[in-house]
Amino acid sequence: MPAYWIAHVEVTDADAYGKYAELAGPAIAKHGGKFLARAGRYVQLEGNDRARNVVVEFASVEDAVTCYNSPEYTEARSHADGASVRDLMVVEGV
Repeated sequence: MPAYWIAHVEVTDADAYGKYAELAGPAIAKHGGKFLARAGRYVQLEGNDRARNVVVEFASVEDAVTCYNSPEYTEARSHADGASVRDLMVVEGV
């Protein structure tokens, strides 16, 4: 079943977060992730507003979690730590 990596992000340090984004894209692609939405236009209807929203499709929940824990994404994530406030989840599709 497909799975969706969903991130809601508030960037607090654009330079450091830019390095994260530079490294995260290739790491996600290496693990089969396909960006469906990446910081595009959005309308907040409920809950907490975060200006950057990302949706990535993976073949499975396991593939998404493997990507998250991979050395490549861990390196990318080190640049997001302290440069953003993020909520990140993986949701299995139907």
